[in-house]
Amino acid sequence: MPPSARISRLRPSDCVSLDTFSAALADPETGTPKGIVGPDGKGAVKRFNVYRNNVAVGLIGALEDTFPAIQRLVGEPFFKAMARVYVQAEPPSSPLLFRYGEGFPDFLERFEPVQHLPYLPDVARLERAWLDAYHAADEPVLNSDVLAAVAPEDLPDQRFRVHPAAHIIRSSFAAVSIFSANRSEQAGGDTDPTMPEDGLITRRGTDVEIRHLPPGAAVFFTLLVDGRPLGEAAERAAGETADFDLAAAIAAMLEAGLFSGLAGLAPACDS
Repeated sequence: MPPSARISRLRPSDCVSLDTFSAALADPETGTPKGIVGPDGKGAVKRFNVYRNNVAVGLIGALEDTFPAIQRLVGEPFFKAMARVYVQAEPPSSPLLFRYGEGFPDFLERFEPVQHLPYLPDVARLERAWLDAYHAADEPVLNSDVLAAVAPEDLPDQRFRVHPAAHIIRSSFAAVSIFSANRSEQAGGDTDPTMPEDGLITRRGTDVEIRHLPPGAAVFFTLLVDGRPLGEAAERAAGETADFDLAAAIAAMLEAGLFSGLAGLAPACDS
């Protein structure tokens, strides 16, 4: 066996629990758990510290992959330092690495050094939703012909089945514009970060898309996602937003693939 392979091996004894081992990995202030030995049966403090650092580096890398816009907004050195704080505070809860960082947007709301950038949590929510949409289950989207086949008098009572990749993010800031500018590595231009924006994340096939929603559309779509009938959702959206355009909203949800079908109808199979 090559020397490098021997150095990387750690062997926990029966008295070391998985919880103890995991907790020590996440907290650099915690010493090497008793019972951790190297391949020669001797103490493994240095080996464990190397392993612990490799775990932290891997998790920080996962955060960099998930939140490139956040990294660009705060700078790479600052992001790495901030991510290390997050890694120590919130160890993984899933064996799937792409799941790591689900609590990062909430962490940004609490992290004092970025409080002067109040839009960061919502930009992070958009980035997290983008990744979740990418990994969501494949399912056909609602075809306009299905909706057109419904009798006009029955349309107000229709409920919809949300597509697994669909997410609606509502923000008090220009999160969609900031997200788009920093994911495409373009300048933000004259974007006013204090202007509220709503975003819709969907995926048709393999392409994840994000759309800036017009006034009232987020209310309308959210109610439909929550299982409310079309008529009620339209009425409430119009009541909250005077210039809500129902026809445009329906066209947008069909184009984006927000829904996979009408509630009560079996999903269509791909031909």
